Amino acid sequence: MFCGEAMTTVNITRDILHRQIRDKRASGFQRSYHVTDPFIKRLGLEAELQGHTGCVNCLEWNERGDLLASGSDDQHAIIWDPFRHKKLTTMHTGHAANIFSVKFLPHSGDRILVTGAADTKVHVHDLTAKETIHMFSDHTNRVKRIATAPMWPNTFWSAAEDGIIRQYDLRENSKRSEVLIDLTEFCGQLVEAKCLAVNPRDNNYLAVGANGPFVRLYDIRMIHNYRKSMSQSTSAAVHTFCERQKPIPDGAGQYYVAGHLPVKLPDYNNRLRVLVATYVTFSPDGTELLVNMGGEQVYLFDLTFKQRPYTFLIPKKCQSSTGDVQNGKTTNGVSNGIHLPTSHIRFAESRMRSSSTELPPHLEKIKQQANDAFARQQWTQAIQLYSLGIHQASSNAMLYGNRAAAYMKRKWDGDHYDALRDCLKALTLNPGHLKAHFRLARCLFELKYVSEALECLDDFKGKFPEQAHSSACDALDKDIKAALFSKTESAEEKKANSSIRFHSFSRKESIPEDELVLRERSFDYKHRYCGHCNTTTDIKEANFFGSKGQYIVSGSDDGSFFVWEKETTNLVRILQGDESIVNCLQPHPSYCFLATSGIDPVVRLWNPRPETESENGRVVEDMEGASQANQRRMNADPLEVMLLNMGYRITGLRGVGPDGSDDEDSSEGQVQCRPS
Repeated sequence: MFCGEAMTTVNITRDILHRQIRDKRASGFQRSYHVTDPFIKRLGLEAELQGHTGCVNCLEWNERGDLLASGSDDQHAIIWDPFRHKKLTTMHTGHAANIFSVKFLPHSGDRILVTGAADTKVHVHDLTAKETIHMFSDHTNRVKRIATAPMWPNTFWSAAEDGIIRQYDLRENSKRSEVLIDLTEFCGQLVEAKCLAVNPRDNNYLAVGANGPFVRLYDIRMIHNYRKSMSQSTSAAVHTFCERQKPIPDGAGQYYVAGHLPVKLPDYNNRLRVLVATYVTFSPDGTELLVNMGGEQVYLFDLTFKQRPYTFLIPKKCQSSTGDVQNGKTTNGVSNGIHLPTSHIRFAESRMRSSSTELPPHLEKIKQQANDAFARQQWTQAIQLYSLGIHQASSNAMLYGNRAAAYMKRKWDGDHYDALRDCLKALTLNPGHLKAHFRLARCLFELKYVSEALECLDDFKGKFPEQAHSSACDALDKDIKAALFSKTESAEEKKANSSIRFHSFSRKESIPEDELVLRERSFDYKHRYCGHCNTTTDIKEANFFGSKGQYIVSGSDDGSFFVWEKETTNLVRILQGDESIVNCLQPHPSYCFLATSGIDPVVRLWNPRPETESENGRVVEDMEGASQANQRRMNADPLEVMLLNMGYRITGLRGVGPDGSDDEDSSEGQVQCRPS
């Protein structure tokens, strides 16, 4: 809702003159002005490409951006001239079911197209001859994604719902592929691979998304070298029958997960709410990984400055007894619930940093606007304004503490965990931040870390004795102790809960020790993007938009697509892109030009419309209302969602969390959740 002033710091007239005088400035100019705030504000529908007779499930630009490929339920692939809005080639692909992925093979002169489909097949087509030249039948379930790499000509990869990632090399045997990764060896037979992507800057790294909250990053070269050395050692030596060879070497895999999701899995499973990564992609510079998490939100992971989760679970056998836990840490150095980058829960006064509460006048004005929005109970508006302030003053503890309060009030999926992160950041900047310390205890309680919440509250009472008997403190203490009592009431129930708390997809499947270790070492997200809904289809995309990935775009079950600023995470635009669901969004490689598709049998093209153009009828003006409706949709039961998708209006959808407000918010005590 609040765009950053991206263009106020540049002189576009000067840059245009330099581009005319010096040719080498042209590419830099194009990158700088590829996608800008004014362009986003004017983004609108340019054209609809008609030619398919079924849902359009996949889109792909060629490298130059002068061709667009689409694949559909009608089993045809179409190559378009997007600038003349013309259909150039229509190919029957030979598939017997819905096409889910299309890719141009790099360095083939845009002549070779690869398709994957629900018939379990991968086909390779010669567009010039209009014929299928290779057909692969190695998968045993639906093929959901194809991936290619700029530096690996003749090579591509596929992900399918048989849980297997395959690698193909057209220079070798054209009739077969090799198994690169078999997820069933780590997650059981029920795992399904849904998406994959190759890092554009370092083609040795492959990201894989599947059902469950974890996204996996693999080093392809390390896997190949390991298998080559293993095959050589196998031929040179005799191994005992009982020796088990690891399918993937240590260090070749790295996992990423939103820190609050593993502990939420049992609750989601009980409500028949499925978590599945529907799309993964890398930023243009290869340093970030974007994930559209079905059943939840969109997450951005930083691959350079990796963040350990603030709360994460560990295998039961590694948990120490209560007596061994100190400040949320076990004696073996593994976090038992809270990971504090710079300190334990007890923030020593000696660690106080210089965190000035003084803000420049323009940021003080933004903070006041945010406080006013908070007072009006406009939680999302308050969050976005605080985020805008934090983006410009990242060392101000008060802004983090205030945003945490707004997250705790809004209570969307993941809000309490974001609030916990903000509280910890505020306390790192200012260990004496009273409200942040109290809110941290409340967040831990809401996130089901009850023992840690009690310890944090006890620390709070010791540090702020004048608040120890406030009504808010007493109420939280009562809640925590009631939860602890109910937790220990039944030893059998506790035993059952602890056996499934650690990230299991299925209670029947046993997870290997290697997999448990990788999950325990997972890295947390950098940013979270909220507002869309992703529960109905498992091919919904999210993408970077702009040469520097300045914006994030995602489809949604409400027929809209959403645009966020990457760094502030603020929602800046919603456009109606389909009558039912927007699944695909593929930004043009060098222009402010976006192709989208979904359930409708058309491809829609979007670009900045002229300022003189009449009102854009596809803009969703009430972004707050649309976002709230999507949160309700994500938390509706499956029958309600099915009726919604059939066009029925459901009144009184159940809310997105406990109906009552947090005790500390409604309390007359001195510790309040109001912003500072």
